[in-house]
Amino acid sequence: MRLTTKGRFAVTAMIDLALREAHGPVTLAGISQRQKISLSYLEQLFGKLRRFNIVESTRGPGGGYTLARKSDEVSVADIIVAVDEPLDATQCGGKGNCHSEEDHLGRCMTHDLWANLNSKMVEYLSSVTLRDLVEQQSGRGLVIQDMRHKKIKIEAGKPEKQAAASVAAKKEVAPKPPLINSVFNLAQQS
Repeated sequence: MRLTTKGRFAVTAMIDLALREAHGPVTLAGISQRQKISLSYLEQLFGKLRRFNIVESTRGPGGGYTLARKSDEVSVADIIVAVDEPLDATQCGGKGNCHSEEDHLGRCMTHDLWANLNSKMVEYLSSVTLRDLVEQQSGRGLVIQDMRHKKIKIEAGKPEKQAAASVAAKKEVAPKPPLINSVFNLAQQS
């Protein structure tokens, strides 16, 4: 029994989303770049998360994904179940036919041990919310910057200094020599 990359990636992507959604919808391309997860894989995962009403999508410019519920209402178990990640330590998938369907023995000797482990895993993962994980990241000193609206501010009170600076900048740039292989330059040389 192990948690596969599907469950790990889904939880990681959801933490990234929850950390950044205060600035508006978060793109899958951004999550993909930051978390090094394939964009097509994220698209599959987020399709499943959307069907379970864990995330919402916004189309168009400035679109992306946001949480459909508050972060303290989404547990790690919710995320894992949504992406079809089985949390089962039993060999039989919890059915109790560990040896085989036809075998009269039915359950293996350790079936109850693994079934109890399943129960404890689900109980624990249900107790951990997305908010808990976000607070854990914030406690580690993670700083989130919104790069979508980064603009250069121009001071309106000093127009003459700005004009002088732009004239000085134009003077410093040397004119480019004409390209010899340019069709226009060849026509001018004829």
